[in-house]
Amino acid sequence: MTFHITVDGRSVPVVPGQTIGAALHAAGVRSWRTTRFGGRPRGLFCGIGVCFDCLISVNGRPPERACLLEAEPGDEVTTA
Repeated sequence: MTFHITVDGRSVPVVPGQTIGAALHAAGVRSWRTTRFGGRPRGLFCGIGVCFDCLISVNGRPPERACLLEAEPGDEVTTA
């Protein structure tokens, strides 16, 4: 049974056990931040926690890697 998280005000479906990065990718979201220099789009890159391209903030906590963080019902995700 799926549940939803909120990403920048948008509802995103999640399969239990899925990371936030995987849920965003499944929803068609390929980038959610940009580089400091040049403003190039970033999202999932390595998908295994080695890089920091997929940073997000969940429930007001400091930025974490979306590819490592399992989604929980009711999570409020911000990408900016």
